[in-house]
Amino acid sequence: MKKIRNNGAIAALLDEYEKAVLELQETISSLTDKKLVVIIDHKTSDPDCRSIQTILSHVIRAGYGYAIQIRKSLGEEIDFMDGKLLNSIEEYKKTLSVMFAYNEQLFEEYPNLKIEEYDNKKKMLTRWGQLYDVEQLIEHAIVHVLRHRRQIERFLIEM
Repeated sequence: MKKIRNNGAIAALLDEYEKAVLELQETISSLTDKKLVVIIDHKTSDPDCRSIQTILSHVIRAGYGYAIQIRKSLGEEIDFMDGKLLNSIEEYKKTLSVMFAYNEQLFEEYPNLKIEEYDNKKKMLTRWGQLYDVEQLIEHAIVHVLRHRRQIERFLIEM
C-alpha cells in the first residue's frame, strides 16, 4: 500500500480498493504482451470478456465510471469514458494505478462526502439500473476488480 489512510470508512474502502488493484497488477505482471491479446473465450457474447486485454480495458473504464457516477451525483458535468485497448501489460499496470488515483482523488476533493444513504430517492441510479449510495458503489467497484482478477486467473490456467 502506498500510504496509511486514517479517515474511517473511506480509508477502509480505499485501502481495499487499492489492495484489489495491486493484486490484479500482480496477477498480470508475468504475462507476456503476446498473451494479452489472445482470445480465450470464443463463446461469450460479451466483447469485454474475450481476452485479458478486453477484460483489463473493461475494468479500467468501469473504475473511472464509478467515480464519474459519484461526481455526476454531486452536480459535476462530466462524461463517462469510452473504453480503450492498450497494447502492453506495463501500460495496463500503469493505467490501473492512474484509475485508482482518480478514485482516490474524488475523496480528497470531497472530504466530507456522505457515503451512506438510506433514502432510495437520494441514491444514485447506475447505468445498469441499480440504486447505490457512495459506499455501495465503491464496494461494488472493489468486488468488480476482484471478480475480473479471478476471471483472468482462470484464463491464465486455460492458456
